[in-house]
Amino acid sequence: MRRFLSIAFITISAFLYSCTNGQTQNGKTNLSAEEFAQKIKELPGAPIIDVRTAEEFSKGHIQNAKNFDWYEEMLDKQVASFDKTKPILVYCLSGGRSSAAASKLRASGFKTVYELNGGIMKWRGANLPETTETASASAGMSKAQFDALLQTDKIVLIDFYADWCAPCKKMKPYLAEIAKDMADKVVVDRINADDNQALCKDMHIDALPTLQVYKNKLLTWSNTGFIEKEEVLKNLK
Repeated sequence: MRRFLSIAFITISAFLYSCTNGQTQNGKTNLSAEEFAQKIKELPGAPIIDVRTAEEFSKGHIQNAKNFDWYEEMLDKQVASFDKTKPILVYCLSGGRSSAAASKLRASGFKTVYELNGGIMKWRGANLPETTETASASAGMSKAQFDALLQTDKIVLIDFYADWCAPCKKMKPYLAEIAKDMADKVVVDRINADDNQALCKDMHIDALPTLQVYKNKLLTWSNTGFIEKEEVLKNLK
């Protein structure tokens, strides 16, 4: 009896562990960009949900995706007509909103929810196709224009960000402080990733925020993800 209980405990624990690490009884659900693209091919009728804002969506999205803005808090109503027994795919900019949306969808009864790990930033980094709502999308800054930003004797701090990126918002105030307090020796340039998709692809920027430091036109330091001001300052000396 004791041996039976031990086996049962191990089995339940393993199941719970797999569910909390992007797994279900149906297999892996937290997918890389390439896996997400393959899953779309395997499930041609499955809904693809983009939970970014309408503005983000209009600048580029996955073909046939439906835009349900996570911030509008209407996801339950928007997916009410979907069959919860069938797979659904969800993504956002970098994975935060889609992770929350996927949890909500599962809690509401959806059996199989696939997430794009790293969001559309990873999709773009893998050079996978997008479409837009407009006839043409702005190409944004060219690599030559970016290189022109480095034509200075000062240290250049580049901030690749997005308006909808929470860590980006948290870092913005102290980056403004650096730009003001160290103006005599540091130039801070912030580049909106949504408006400069081609540049981000060219420079392999596939996650936000990304900070880069250039000295004498050479990249000397880079960081992806949230970082405190003190750590940035150490790399501006």
